Amino acid sequence: MRREAFDAAVRALLTGLAKHLRHDEARKTGVTVLRRAGMLASICARAKSLAVAGTHGKTTTTSMLMLILAQARLRPSFIVGGDVTDVGTGAHWSGGEWLVVEADESDGTHLELPLHGSIITNIEVDHLDHYGTFGAIVDSFDTYLRQIAGPKILSADDPVTRRLAGVHDGVTFGLSKDADVRAVDVLATNGSFTFGVERRQGGDMVRLGEIALPMRGVYNVRNALAATAMALEIGVGFADIAEALAKFGGVARRFDVRGVDGGATFVDDYAHLPTEIDSVLTGARDSGDGWDRIIAVFQPNRFNRISEIWRDYADAFGQADLVVLTDIYASGTTPIPGITGKLIVNAVTEANPGKRVVWLPNRSDLVGYVAREARSGDVVISMGCGDIASFPSEVLDVRRS
Repeated sequence: MRREAFDAAVRALLTGLAKHLRHDEARKTGVTVLRRAGMLASICARAKSLAVAGTHGKTTTTSMLMLILAQARLRPSFIVGGDVTDVGTGAHWSGGEWLVVEADESDGTHLELPLHGSIITNIEVDHLDHYGTFGAIVDSFDTYLRQIAGPKILSADDPVTRRLAGVHDGVTFGLSKDADVRAVDVLATNGSFTFGVERRQGGDMVRLGEIALPMRGVYNVRNALAATAMALEIGVGFADIAEALAKFGGVARRFDVRGVDGGATFVDDYAHLPTEIDSVLTGARDSGDGWDRIIAVFQPNRFNRISEIWRDYADAFGQADLVVLTDIYASGTTPIPGITGKLIVNAVTEANPGKRVVWLPNRSDLVGYVAREARSGDVVISMGCGDIASFPSEVLDVRRS
């Protein structure tokens, strides 16, 4: 065993032992021990809670909704799965009437939350280690919606959420012509979007006004529409919605520009599922920034996840001119014989014979290669939910030294 691996194993063992001892001591002294879901449910019960659930876009949409409510002077508390750039934190308790919370479906947490209303951004395959089948994931969201008495906001652009909206009398959002809240005249320029917003009122679509969103990617237009639809349902005026979104600063690790060196731009993003990767790369291609080349650097995450869906990555990198892949970041999962990042390399190259794909499982090789390869006019987008977050800084350090 290499020294690094040995040290990591010891740290994991000590962390697990410390957690066990803390729980054991707490029980002995009569202190209540709660799982994450139980703690979050207790917090949600203290306010009128609005949740954002779904496979993609939860963190950004939660942040947008929170800032819209703050702009409307509703003093929302919030719990977000990432640091909101505008406020510098991912959680705050204001004591106000409203709580905006990100509802995680990975372990069934979303089913335990007492909620007034919810957004569901989309529903795709993930967390099969917990659910077993995609059908079970969909069933969990069906149960989730049945527990909510207030507004239910679902995407009209996703076939699963579209069907659930019909079953549960939901309000739909999206770019689809029959969405209840939809974007029209969508225009991308210089890394930003402008679009009009229409809302169904009776049998007619009424144009509410324009939104200028300082973000790349059509998926962020959908996120903004989701937050807009929920805000409208609880009585927030469109002027406050537009003003909040116009100054939205984003969320850490969501198309996070980390630096520019020698004319090459280095971006970090949390995208780790095939649809997310495709959306981020398409957003970069269509952003209006005028980049000559897109270099995609991807670190797969979790052995059990990759064992189930590695084939689904075959066409995720279609917008990239160069794809650089590294090995799997475990995130606490146990290695599985034969399951490595090379599976994704094989999937991409077999589906796209002309695609330039580089396999670099060693981190120092990965950093060195990208540091040499990136040139003026390139955007380098590193993606994943492991320690790839520090990759842009590592590359910039090498280039500048």
